[in-house]
This record gives sequence, structure tokens and C-alpha cells, in this order.
Amino acid sequence: MHDPSGIPDLDRAAGMLLADLAEGRTIAIYGDYDVDGATASAILHHALKGLDPGARLLHYVPHRTREGYGLHAHALEELASEGARTVVTVDCGITAREPARRARELGLALIITDHHNPPARLDELPPADAVVHPRRPDSEYPFEHLCGAGVAFKLAWRLATMAGGARAMPEMRRLLLDLLPLAALGTVADVMKLVGENRAIVAHGVAMLRGTRVRGLAALAERCTKPGEPIRASDLGFRLGPRINALGRVADAAAAVELLTTDDAARIEPILAEMDRLNGQRQAIEKRIVEEAARLAEDAGMHRDERRAIVLAHEDWHPGVIGIACSRLVERYGRPTILLQRDGDICRGSGRSIPGFNLHAALGECGEHLLSFGGHDAAAGLALASDRLDAFADAFTAATNRDIEVDDLMPTLSIDAEAQLPELTVDAVAQLDRLAPFGMGNPAPRVLVRGVRVAQPPTLMGAGGGHLSIVVGQDDAAVRLVGWNWGRHAERLRAASRLDAVLVPKVETFRGTTAVRGEIADARLIP
Repeated sequence: MHDPSGIPDLDRAAGMLLADLAEGRTIAIYGDYDVDGATASAILHHALKGLDPGARLLHYVPHRTREGYGLHAHALEELASEGARTVVTVDCGITAREPARRARELGLALIITDHHNPPARLDELPPADAVVHPRRPDSEYPFEHLCGAGVAFKLAWRLATMAGGARAMPEMRRLLLDLLPLAALGTVADVMKLVGENRAIVAHGVAMLRGTRVRGLAALAERCTKPGEPIRASDLGFRLGPRINALGRVADAAAAVELLTTDDAARIEPILAEMDRLNGQRQAIEKRIVEEAARLAEDAGMHRDERRAIVLAHEDWHPGVIGIACSRLVERYGRPTILLQRDGDICRGSGRSIPGFNLHAALGECGEHLLSFGGHDAAAGLALASDRLDAFADAFTAATNRDIEVDDLMPTLSIDAEAQLPELTVDAVAQLDRLAPFGMGNPAPRVLVRGVRVAQPPTLMGAGGGHLSIVVGQDDAAVRLVGWNWGRHAERLRAASRLDAVLVPKVETFRGTTAVRGEIADARLIP
């Protein structure tokens, strides 16, 4: 992992915060409402409390639907009235020029830490006291894929070494190891590339998760994983992350920050129970939005070659869930998708892209139609006036039609090896885990098996039968395959006698029996 001091303004930010602690000034941590923002807030909270248990800290998390993403001037006014003297953002703020000016008017010191796409020029950065970002125009930091929690972890690391006189004291070194699982969770949940130092953050963070002294995180991990089994990066992305996200998507993300920062054991269980309830609610809302949006997209011909983008709005779509629904439509139709909630005169929503198409840049081209936007190359949030929706949809579709070839609309799948089913032994598949952690930028190995017979017809799993399980055989070997979000293919699979299947093989232990299981990446049916 690289020296944190290589990130512009990070040493300046650390020095400011240490001075605040020494003078007993109140510090406000201003975070985003997603998993990355919650984990980044928690990292900075624990680091400051580790250096000074009596540190005076405030937290602010904007409400997704009432306030929207980013640093807001009214929130700075509120924090100033509560006694804050320094505000440090995590996972937001890199384009917040006007709020930064308001902070200066209020007499607040402002530290911005972020990882979202920065302005192209230094003079376009917000006028803050410190702007900590690994991809600033003047940055020479050697790794550009840190998430917000990763940047916060780097700041925590530097706080510890500056406070210790070049080397962190033993208790702070132990604390940084406790915080590493938070950085890993933010990295995976924000779908950052698992290359470079992100691999170190996630590999070691996952290994340390069960032993972390962050009590709420340890309790969440215990609730979401099986005792005695190793925790994987996929558990962070599909089990822990969605529960934290559910709070910010359906209710209030402040509870997620509380879970990850509280030492009050009596508060942890109620928050976890509420997470479970809201996550189930989120899944139901997501399914409804996906079904409605798919129908509207096909009715409008947005799934055809001449329309290489989906842009839709609806009054009843929950603004906290449409981002996930966007991802589902991208998976289904293979084209950039923007879904918006129409709320009177304003439409607010999210977009997701396909590999090779820069969504953030395309939104910039359509900026004349937008009130605001921000995000990454692959994901973004936006807002526009309702009467500009049609003009925006036309402009965005024109941009996608220009930059995306018809062939690009067909999702691609890389296959790493071809094998016979009997070759997928427990020992062979276990060796593949040496390539972990798997995720964006380092996908799990995919294996093609040809002509396997359908030994048992598919059965539906999960709420509403969204997933399926099917057993296939070849020679003397049989393997259970799981198709996540493949429930709609069940009838077609029942009509097949054989399959060519692309699998992600995994070792699974159930009721004391260890066996190979395959997750279906794709399949070709042989009647």
C-alpha cells in the first residue's frame, strides 16, 4: 500500500484535524448516504476517537430523497449553529464550489475528501482549506481507484503516524487493522476495481472482519454469514452491503453510521433488525420498478439497435431504489440506462453504463438540459426539470448512438478455461480461490462445460422465485448450479435435456458436506 502523504492535501488535512483535537474544537464528519459514505464516516470517527476519546464529533448524512447527494449549504449552516468549527467531508464534495464558499462565510474550516470524478483544472476545485483526492489534476499518487472509504482510511493512517511522531503507536496500529474491514466493505460495495492496493485492502479486510472491534460491523457480519466459513468479498457485496444500503435507500442512512460507530450494544440489534426489514422492502420495490421499466422500455423501442440508451421517468418510482433497478436493466438490455422519479417540476434519478462508455462525460455533453449531475464513468446521479426530460432523452440517446456501436450492445463474457464436469473437484476449485479477492477488475474464473445433462429440473429460490437451482451431470459427476436472477428462464431450462454452461465454480459446505457448486454466468440450451 502506498504512502498516504502522496495524496494531495492529505497531510494538510491531517494536521488541521490534529490541531482541532488539541484545541478541543468540534469536528463535523459529513458523509454520503451509501455504504461507501457510511464506512468512510465510521473510519474517520474511530480514528479521531482513537487519538482522543473525548473528541467532540458531529455527524451529518444528507437524506437521499429530501436533500439529495452532496454537500449542502443549509447543512453547513446547521452544523455551524451546533458548534462545529471544522467540517470534513467523506465520499463527497469534490464539485461543491458554492457550499465551500458558504462554509468560508460561516467561518468554518472545510476539508473535502472524495474520490468521485474531479474537475479537470485546479482552479475549478472547491475553495476549501484542504481538498484530498487521489485524482486531482495535480496528483502524482500512483493508484487512482480508491473509494471514499479508502481515502478516509489513508487519512486515518496519516493521522496515526503524525500523532505518533512518524510511526503510529501500538494501539493506533491495532485500531487501523480494526478499521480495514470498513475500508474493504466500502471498496466492494462501491464496485471499485480490485486491483493494486484495493486488493490489499479487501484481502486483509475480509480476513480481519470477524475479529474487528467495530462492534456493529462484527455483529452485521455474524448475522449475514455462516459461522466457521471464510468470509469472501462477494459476502460484502451481496450480504452486508445491501443491508447497509437499504437504510439510505428506503429510510435514513444516519442509522447506518450509528451502527458502525456506536459502542452501545443495546442499539446494535434494533438497527440490524430494521436493516433486515428495510432490505426486504427494498427488494420488493426494486422488482416492481424493474418490471415496469422493462415494459415501458420495450413499448418505446428502447431495446432496439436504433435506440442505444434507456431513459425513463415515473412518478411512483422510489428515488432510493432506481439506481439498483438501472443496473438490472443494463444487465438485461446491455445499454446505458437512466431512470428518474418525476416529482412535480423536477426529475431526479440515477444512471448506469456499460463497459467502454463514459456516462459522466455523456451527461456533461447534455449539461444544458440538467440542473445537476455527478458520479463516475460507470454510474452517476442527476436532476433536471421535468419539462426538459424529452430534450435530455433525445440528447443523451444521440450521444450513445454516436459512441456505441451496435455490436457493443451485446454483453461480452470472458471464459478462462474449458473443462469436463469431473475435473471440477473440490481440490481443483479450492486452488482458484488463491486468485481472490474477486470483483470488479478481477472477476472470478469462468469455466465452460459442454453438453452436460439436466439431471434434475430447475427449482425456484428466493423471494418471489427470482433465482433458480438446477442439477447437471456428466459422466459420474453431478453439480448443483445456481442462477441468480435467472428465475425467468426456468421454463426454458425445463425444456432442455442438455446444456453448454459457463460457470463460476465455488466450494460450498452444507451440513458438514463439502462439494463444488457452480454459479451460472451463461448457458446455451440443447433440446
